[in-house]
Amino acid sequence: MHSIDDNYPSDMKGKCPKDSEIEMTELVLPNDTNLLGNLLGGRLMHWMDLAAAMAATRHSKQTVATVALDSLEFRHPARMGELVRLHAKLTWVGKTSLEVKVKVYAENMKTGSVIMTNKAYLTFVALGDNGKPVAVPPLIPETEEEKKDFAEAETRRCERLKRKNRDIECE
Repeated sequence: MHSIDDNYPSDMKGKCPKDSEIEMTELVLPNDTNLLGNLLGGRLMHWMDLAAAMAATRHSKQTVATVALDSLEFRHPARMGELVRLHAKLTWVGKTSLEVKVKVYAENMKTGSVIMTNKAYLTFVALGDNGKPVAVPPLIPETEEEKKDFAEAETRRCERLKRKNRDIECE
């Protein structure tokens, strides 16, 4: 496992996950749904990518590009007329890459019922003005949940790199 300070320029100040969190809300309209009146998976993935990219950009202060989407879970449909709330929060940061967890909730505005519908982990690379990867501030997890997320993100990263057939040592 990497230490939080590995591979960072010594003058780069770390940031906490709460410093870059994003809350985004969308209304599910007829054009967003399938024939059953449920939110299209592709539309949801688009919204999740936007929310995660905003959090990664807020943390890095750089343009970011999506590298991977891991562990997307469709637990419950969001339906036409419901609010979809997306919560994006950084879980891990490397030298130039960032992982963001996005949790999605559907809210029935008539009943007040809220249910978590989806969760995914998205990885981004920060890009400088020349389009090349650039270093980003380290992530400083504060809570026990954030520390757990950080450790689990290391495992997901290792598995992702193994799938790419890269030589990497994982602990």
